Amino acid sequence: MTREAWLKLSAVVGAGTLVPNNLLAALLADEQLKRSDFGKDFVWGTASAAYQIEGGWNEDGKGESIWDHFVHHHPGKIEKHETADKADDFYHLYNDDIELMHKMHIPASRFSIGWSRVIPQGTGQVNQKGIDFYNRVIDKCLKENVEPWVTCYHWDLPQALQEKGGWVNRDVIKWFEEYVGVCARNFGDRVKNWMVFNEPAAFTALGYLLGMHAPGKMGFKPFWPAVHHTVMCHGAGGRILKSNVKNGNIGTTFSCSSVDAWKDKEINKKAAVRGDVMINRLFIEPTLGLGYPVKDLPVLKHIQKYIKEDDEKNMPFEFDFIGLQNYNRDVVKYLGLVPGLHGITVSPKKLGHPVTDMGWEVLPEGIYRIIKQFAAYKGIKKIIITENGAAFKDEVVNGEIHDPQRTQFIKDYLAQVLRAKKEGVNVGGYFIWSFTDNFEWADGYRPKFGIVGVDYKTEKRIVKDSGKWFSEFLKA
Repeated sequence: MTREAWLKLSAVVGAGTLVPNNLLAALLADEQLKRSDFGKDFVWGTASAAYQIEGGWNEDGKGESIWDHFVHHHPGKIEKHETADKADDFYHLYNDDIELMHKMHIPASRFSIGWSRVIPQGTGQVNQKGIDFYNRVIDKCLKENVEPWVTCYHWDLPQALQEKGGWVNRDVIKWFEEYVGVCARNFGDRVKNWMVFNEPAAFTALGYLLGMHAPGKMGFKPFWPAVHHTVMCHGAGGRILKSNVKNGNIGTTFSCSSVDAWKDKEINKKAAVRGDVMINRLFIEPTLGLGYPVKDLPVLKHIQKYIKEDDEKNMPFEFDFIGLQNYNRDVVKYLGLVPGLHGITVSPKKLGHPVTDMGWEVLPEGIYRIIKQFAAYKGIKKIIITENGAAFKDEVVNGEIHDPQRTQFIKDYLAQVLRAKKEGVNVGGYFIWSFTDNFEWADGYRPKFGIVGVDYKTEKRIVKDSGKWFSEFLKA
């Protein structure tokens, strides 16, 4: 956006206010987003996760993960009983995919290490073939001028550790320290950009509270210790990476959504505060040394029983950056029947905005608001958008995939990222979720998030129109 357009925008709405979709669209109608608008040091890339793309689930000594176990033993929890046993077959096709990234001018690739691929039982014996695979991926990225950004944990705990309690067992702290140490020592000579976790609020809630994701546990009893032990691993993992990776850029990522009260009623506002704690504040605040936000969500008092001596000293870690991952907004209304939270989210279809194939509201201003919310924390040095994207119903027509909704989605959300950056927030990067279509957890292969399509019968890749747009944007 030009300086003149920005001044016009600021004059109309004022800094920090929510810009209506139609106003933003009007102001951007004659404006062309350019890569240069974001600065020469801004990081651009796409994101993925090991379990969602790799396949090769039991090849070359890989151990079973909780997701391998979940899809095989609880198929009813997955749409169409699908599995990621083969997925995008990145395990065998990584050379082609990374070469395609290079051809598309994508400067960085965010991917995760499969814990059970490098340490099959989660602790103890290291699988050299797993180490070799990730070394090949990293070396190929560097050869193709695609900078590797590595996530240590993206939801695929080794099943052997789950059988010992998984994140509920406090021993997971030492197991995690061992695993991160293996990653840092084997890959840290070439990988300088690291993220400890992907979306801890998501994998603890969906896996240990609601039972919708692996390992399928339900209730607050497993949830509270899983939360605290994950918080402890934030600090532990960060310290190990910092001490083992020379000149390392160490961060972590959080799923986050701007939260509003339904119809602006007082009782709903209180419920929205509680929802904001669960969605946005539960993990970042103890990581910043602020402790758990018990005052605004009293049910968090149950975590206290799991806090041991020196835990409060070891929970915080000074990350170099915080990754934010935004897909939608949450509108909350009071419902006393919901334990602890006394609130429920309103269906996005009732909110008057378009929705994605996931049923998530399309509201570009939401990413601006969440950036500003996290930027208000004094302990955050830099923010990077480590995931943002949308699933729509793609169709292959004459060998091509025309996805104008996704292209527009990316443009509109990028405009809001730029808005925050121009207001002085230190936003340093943007990663699209995702490079290719993939296995979308409990939703199977139905949701298509990629800017590159995948024909799962042939594993053929098709660059979508959104991918072509992103390529030209980066090239320019």
